[in-house]
Amino acid sequence: MENVNTSHGHGHHDDTAAAHAGASHGSVKSYLIGFVLAVVLTVVPFVMVMNGSAAAPTLLATMLGCAVVQIVVHLVYFLHLDGSSAQRWNLMAFLFTLVILFIVVGGSLWIMYYLNHNMMVM
Repeated sequence: MENVNTSHGHGHHDDTAAAHAGASHGSVKSYLIGFVLAVVLTVVPFVMVMNGSAAAPTLLATMLGCAVVQIVVHLVYFLHLDGSSAQRWNLMAFLFTLVILFIVVGGSLWIMYYLNHNMMVM
């Protein structure tokens, strides 16, 4: 009977290729950290709003702060976007998207403000 070797030696090559292609996925630990952070960042503003214990400007600042931090948590822990060389182009595409979004939304708000300001009362 012939001894058949099922190992082709491709496992190491495939892992290395996936790591260089930026296709690495997070560990269970990193997903759990991201999940816990996302839950905390959701529950804190929810409880503050439901209790009504803070003033409106404080609530708004807390909600915006938690929302921005939660976006970063999702990008890092779930989308694996970081500053590594494998993710550099994804990060550049994301930053370019943010710039375009800022220009479109900010420009639209600026135009609407000045149109409203310059409207004649009839």
